[in-house]
Amino acid sequence: MTTLQPGTVQSPGTGPAITLGEGDGLDAHTRRTLLQQERAIARKYSSSGKAMWPYTVATLGCFALWLAFWPLAMLDIMPLWIGFPLSCIFAAGGYITSHEAMHSNIGRPGTPQRFWNEAVGEVATIILIFPFSMARMMHLHHHYYTNDPEKDPDYTDAAPGKYSAWYKTWLNRQPGVDGSIHHYKRVLERIGTPAAKKALRDTMLLQLFSMAFFFAMSWAGYAMEVALLWWLPRHLGLSYIRYWLSWAPHHPRTGTGRYDNTRVFKTWIGHWLSMGMQYHVVHHLYPEVPNHLTRSAYREMKPILEARGVDCSALKD
Repeated sequence: MTTLQPGTVQSPGTGPAITLGEGDGLDAHTRRTLLQQERAIARKYSSSGKAMWPYTVATLGCFALWLAFWPLAMLDIMPLWIGFPLSCIFAAGGYITSHEAMHSNIGRPGTPQRFWNEAVGEVATIILIFPFSMARMMHLHHHYYTNDPEKDPDYTDAAPGKYSAWYKTWLNRQPGVDGSIHHYKRVLERIGTPAAKKALRDTMLLQLFSMAFFFAMSWAGYAMEVALLWWLPRHLGLSYIRYWLSWAPHHPRTGTGRYDNTRVFKTWIGHWLSMGMQYHVVHHLYPEVPNHLTRSAYREMKPILEARGVDCSALKD
């Protein structure tokens, strides 16, 4: 197996996202056998561009509906109490579809589905004011350096408990706080590539556009529409994403190995509302397995994961 060097991108579908650990007490033959079984299960559930069309339909359809909310609300055809919760769902859910695009699960390079992969990625994160170029680069860097205090872009979400974690999702976005955006900038400066500079430029342009839109709409008398269709859904969506997709599956952020950089956990809100993060271990092992199939892949991999030292006791299935 080829060792992944820091800062390099591994082609989707070629195996684990990071190198294998040796400290599990198993002999080399057992580790090799378990890895072969693991990979066989991952191949079974790996994404197929042709089968991922619901992600494209959902993303583009929801974005079109969100755009329609604006004239409908401004003309008093649709009450804001309908548009607000749906906009929150679109904001949080959009990250999940863009996440599949980050890993090229909707369309691999060189396939007919590649156009739709990039389209989904670009559109899905607009409500979050988080351009796809930045989102993809930061997320892939998170995979390379999971739980590294300096190099993991998401390490700023670390918190001792769930209540402090929710608080920190808000605190990290406040002016004067050394939170997420400042950590992102440090990571981008360290990367220093043209793509990193483009991600920073795209972020600046999208932020300037959104702020100009907010001020123009408010000046025109549509401050409530702006607040309830974009500004507040964006903040609530970011907090939801930061908690469930970053803090919950990685807490307490002490492990940096292949089998201990995530945790298996159970939550009362269930599989769908937690966005499948209870089984996030599968995603870090094999990013080519799409989010909606991680639970099924986990169930088959569970004996292997336990043999490799993963604590699966939180989930009985």
